[in-house]
Amino acid sequence: MAILKVARLGHPVIRTPSEAIPRETIPSAELQRFIDDMIETMREYDGVGLAAPQVHVAKQIAVIEVADNRRYPGEGSIPLTVLINPKIISASKRQMEDWEGCLSVNEFRGKVPRAEALEVEAYTRKGEKVKFHAQRFFARVIQHECDHLVGKVFLDRMPNLSTLSHLHEFIRYKQDPS
Repeated sequence: MAILKVARLGHPVIRTPSEAIPRETIPSAELQRFIDDMIETMREYDGVGLAAPQVHVAKQIAVIEVADNRRYPGEGSIPLTVLINPKIISASKRQMEDWEGCLSVNEFRGKVPRAEALEVEAYTRKGEKVKFHAQRFFARVIQHECDHLVGKVFLDRMPNLSTLSHLHEFIRYKQDPS
């Protein structure tokens, strides 16, 4: 396994829509190794999710995992989830606004409205088609990673840039001390 270089905002891959992965190639050793590298990279940088474009690969793959993450204190655990060619089938009309950050827009946080609940369809890393319900923080992370797959970042979803904060100032003035 390897830690991959994270693409930052401004690199063209961040704004490039990703290509779908042909289902028959999912079991390939090359793709499985890449998924392992994405997981290791996400963990190394304390991310809760990582999309392939963030590591310079414009393919529809995202990995998600939350376990006592210092960047998002107080959020519940999410088991390791690998999503290939994810599609949001439906989203609740009810929105929640909360703080987001991004490994590709490092050192910033901003408030972003997102659907509170989703129905998602994707392939697992074993090539199995799954359909599932996600809500709250898990739904937020899925929406964030799916945005990366179409060339968007959380800044594009912010209705008001007045909440955009440098990480140091966010921790100092905005983050809940509990």
